[in-house]
Amino acid sequence: MYIAGKIAFIFLFFSFSISSSGLQDYSLPEALRVLRAIKKAQSEQSKRNKDPIRKIVITESELNSYTGYRIEKEKEKTMKEFRLKLFKENKIEGKVMMDLRGQKIPKFLRPQMTIYFGGKLEVKNGMARFNIKDLFLGDQRLKPKIIDIIIRIATKTKSTKAWSINDWHELPYGIKDVKINHREVIFYY
Repeated sequence: MYIAGKIAFIFLFFSFSISSSGLQDYSLPEALRVLRAIKKAQSEQSKRNKDPIRKIVITESELNSYTGYRIEKEKEKTMKEFRLKLFKENKIEGKVMMDLRGQKIPKFLRPQMTIYFGGKLEVKNGMARFNIKDLFLGDQRLKPKIIDIIIRIATKTKSTKAWSINDWHELPYGIKDVKINHREVIFYY
C-alpha cells in the first residue's frame, strides 16, 4: 500500500475536487480507470528490470474525477472544490474553493475563499513543483506567499507537516517524468 500511496501522490499533487455542496461532482467510471492505470503501472514496475520506459495517459476529466473520488473517500474538510485545466507545455490553470470557517486564521483572510491560479509544472531529477505565475483571490491579484499561509493553516488542522508552494516534491516511486499537454497528463514510468 505504501507504493500505491506514493504513485497516487502525483495525481493528488495536481488537485482535490469536490463540489461546494459537499458532494463530489465526478465520474466514477473515470476515477476507476485511473485506479486501474495505477495498479497496472505498479504491476509492470514489479515485473520488469530494464524494459523501455512506458507511459500512462490520463485525461483532464479523468484526473479531476480521480481526485474527486479520493477527496470524497477521505472526507476532505478544508478544500471544497479544485478544478484543473491542462494545457500544452506543462501549463495548468485552476480554481480552488477553501472553507476555513472554525479555524484560527489571519484577519486578512476570509473564512471562505475562491482562489484562481495559473502556472507551470516543473519536473527535473525525479522532483516536481508547481511554479505559480498568476494567483487571484476572487478578482484580487495575490502574491504566492499567501498560499504558504493557507497551507500552514490547513496542515495544522490535519496535524501534518507544513510545506511551501515553492518546495520541490519527490515523484512517486517508479515515475520518471510527467508531461502535461492540452487536456491530458502523461506519466512516464
